[in-house]
Amino acid sequence: MKRITTWLLAFMICTLPSLCRAWHDETHLAIAKVAGYEKWYNAAGADIAKIKADAVEKKNHYVNNPPGTVVTSEMVLDQADRYNKPNDLKGHLYGAIIASIRQYRTTTQTGKYAEYHLAFCSHYVGDLSQPLHNTLYNDYNRRNHTATDGIIEGEALYNLALIEVYPINIQSEEDLAVEVARIANLSLNLGYKLELEGRMMSRQEAYEQISHSASLFRGILGWLQK
Repeated sequence: MKRITTWLLAFMICTLPSLCRAWHDETHLAIAKVAGYEKWYNAAGADIAKIKADAVEKKNHYVNNPPGTVVTSEMVLDQADRYNKPNDLKGHLYGAIIASIRQYRTTTQTGKYAEYHLAFCSHYVGDLSQPLHNTLYNDYNRRNHTATDGIIEGEALYNLALIEVYPINIQSEEDLAVEVARIANLSLNLGYKLELEGRMMSRQEAYEQISHSASLFRGILGWLQK
C-alpha cells in the first residue's frame, strides 16, 4: 500500500504544470552537450529550482500564446523585464533567455562566478523548442504535456548525432531576439498543428525541434566566446 501511495503521489506531482513543464532532464542535457557547453550537466538545474522557488521560476519556462500569434523580436525583448516575476500570468520564456544572458554578462564583469546564469539560459533555450511551452495550456496541452516532454528522454544523450546543429551567428542582443522569435514561431506553429491533427509529436519532430535549441545555444556560446 505504501508503494502504491508513493507512486500515485509521484504521478500527481508530475502532472502539475508548475513542476513538470519542460523537456525532461536528459533531453535538456543532450541539447546543452551537443551545443558544446562545457558545463552541460547543469542544464537541468532550472527545473530543479522550481521545487523550492516555484512561484518565481516557473513563469520563465513558457509563454501562453493563443492561436495565430506571431512572435516578434520586440515581443522577446519586452519580456525581459518580467524575468522571475511570479505575477505574469502569460509567462515570459523568451524574455528569460535575454535576461539570463544579461545577468551572466553583468556578473562576469564584476568578477563573480556567473556560470549558473548561463546554465539557466541553456535550459530556457531548450524549453523554447518544446511546442507545448509556446501554446495555451488548454485541454490538449494538459493531456499531452508530460508525454511530449518525454518523447526522446532516455535516448537523446546516446543519439547526439541525430541533433543537427546549424550555424546561427549572433553579434548582439537584437540578433538573439530575432533568433528566439524565429524558433518560437516554429514551435508554436507545430504545437497548434499537433493539436489540430489530434496527435503527439513524432520522434523525428522532437529531434528536429531540439536541433533548433542546440543551434541557438551554440550561437549564444559563440557570441559569449565560451
